[in-house]
Amino acid sequence: MIAKVLSASIRGIDGFGVEVETDISSQIPRFDVVGLPDAAVKESRDRVMAAIKNSGYRFPPNKVTVNLAPADVRKSGAAFDLPIAISILAATGQVDTASLNKVVMVGELSLDGRIKPVQGVLSIAVAVREQGIKGLIVPTGNASEAALVPDIGVYPVDTLLETIQLLNREIRIAPHRVDLSEVFEKKAVYHLDFQDVKGQQHVKRALEVAAAGGHNVIMIGPPGSGKTMLARRVPTILPQLSLDEALEVTKIHSVSGLLPGGMALIATRPFRSPHHTISGAGLIGGGRYPSPGEVSLAHHGVLFLDELPEFNRNVLEVMRQPLEDGQVTISRAMVTLTFPSRFTLVAAMNPCPCGFYGDSSNKCRCTPPQIQRYISRVSGPLLDRIDLHIEVPAVKYKELSGEATGETSARIRERVDRTRQIQLKRFEGIEGIFCNAHMTPKLIERYCQIDEASKKLLKNAIDHLGLSARAYNRILKVGRTIADLDGASQIEPVHISEAIQYRSLDRDLWV
Repeated sequence: MIAKVLSASIRGIDGFGVEVETDISSQIPRFDVVGLPDAAVKESRDRVMAAIKNSGYRFPPNKVTVNLAPADVRKSGAAFDLPIAISILAATGQVDTASLNKVVMVGELSLDGRIKPVQGVLSIAVAVREQGIKGLIVPTGNASEAALVPDIGVYPVDTLLETIQLLNREIRIAPHRVDLSEVFEKKAVYHLDFQDVKGQQHVKRALEVAAAGGHNVIMIGPPGSGKTMLARRVPTILPQLSLDEALEVTKIHSVSGLLPGGMALIATRPFRSPHHTISGAGLIGGGRYPSPGEVSLAHHGVLFLDELPEFNRNVLEVMRQPLEDGQVTISRAMVTLTFPSRFTLVAAMNPCPCGFYGDSSNKCRCTPPQIQRYISRVSGPLLDRIDLHIEVPAVKYKELSGEATGETSARIRERVDRTRQIQLKRFEGIEGIFCNAHMTPKLIERYCQIDEASKKLLKNAIDHLGLSARAYNRILKVGRTIADLDGASQIEPVHISEAIQYRSLDRDLWV
């Protein structure tokens, strides 16, 4: 007898439908799973046999062949345990087949029949809705995540026995419901605030400019100056995630198995801070069957690279594509996948190997060649994609001990939101351009025109301050953002002057 159960799997960060077909034949007992399964799927044989027997049902003493269709697409993970078990029971007449073509099911089985949560359920739920199927059976631990997708009934189950009873209409389970708006509002709360940072007013201003224009930024300063503290608060001044953005971020984290326990939706901008020993595959994504890397986990958020020169140079170079295109494509022998990676890069570094070059309180022990070698670890092509270079000096005791507090993140975010709305209106109808940082040379020429006084100021900066040619377009883009923050239609000399200050690494300050 043959039985078919509907299931789903993940390709990249998107779900796709899988048909689990089971044939029971009167031959020497054997259990085969075909259809390009990975090791975890092949191992489901032992879990399924034990779960069926320990749930009080009969496993057939015959040849069992399970096919996962489409057979030319790789299947991975333990989510097929439940549909394989149900298809075997349906093929042996122990489960009613009447409703099997109306519901999709996923879940990992324990040996005693309990059903464990699996990865990527949000992506699977989206795929189920697109297929026009109205029912989805998932582990209870995944129910809230799956229920974020409207127009499908999500049925949470805890055990294989409970699933069988549901399909045989011996019990009823109410569809799990969540109020998406309520969940989004409740989770969209940050626990950090710029108000916590003492001093560093010019750095806060620079980070506001970066957030307003979507610019990448690097902070240069001695140890203990607050670079990491400032970086962790950058997401709090970025515009709030839209609901669509929140769902996209949640899909990536769900597929990666990084969705925090008890959290169905990620409603705040992600902040990722990988260690400098990370590999290229860890940063960009990869593996034998590619999975998202840090640049994708930071999608719509902030990727913070502390101690930037300590990262392997080859690892940093692989970031050039996602920084430029907002996505990363990974090719392997059997599959080519594209992951989204539109993030704001915030990097930090010391001014020299010992960290105290230019610090009035500590003496630097580094020689000029050592400083030059240290700075040059960060390649020019990567610096080409960083618009703002900010000097972060050590905070004085008077500022640390003072009771005065700075602006809250909410106040800063109001100005950032207003500035982003100006840019959205400016670039309306231009595909892929949402903020000033994304402007192409043609758009810079169109929207960043400056008067004679500004041209003279920019020429003097390039000629006398040692600014490189690559700084020219960066200064114009940052100047446009500063003008937008001030509500000015034209870029004025004061805006260009401030933008020039944010190109520290282009000047001969360090040697």
